[in-house]
Amino acid sequence: MVKLVIPIERFEGEMSTVFPHFGRAPHFAVAELTEDGSVKSITSIDNVGDHFGGHGAAEALVSKLEPDALVVKGMGPRGLEAFQSRGVAVYTGDVNTIGEAITAYTTGRLVALTEACREARHHPECR
Repeated sequence: MVKLVIPIERFEGEMSTVFPHFGRAPHFAVAELTEDGSVKSITSIDNVGDHFGGHGAAEALVSKLEPDALVVKGMGPRGLEAFQSRGVAVYTGDVNTIGEAITAYTTGRLVALTEACREARHHPECR
């Protein structure tokens, strides 16, 4: 089984919109996939960090979920380094919904995130 965590605006199942920046997301979707890539379950948890993205709160919260991988549009340097040091794969790609993110993951269309957002305007999707 594979556990993916994806930052989202609000929970709407597979139609949930991927939030542009990991640490500032109001919620995180947790998708569990079977060995063949089928969706076993999708749940949501709230980002409880102060002001969303407060000093590593999102990283700590998501790390407790023990994800195998994250699918993000953008992430700050502390978050990226924290997950990489734990051996959690961080991927990015042209995905707008959880459903698209899962399909892109299972078909190998995502790429490893190698560059963190270092300021608010580093990437167009980082806010």
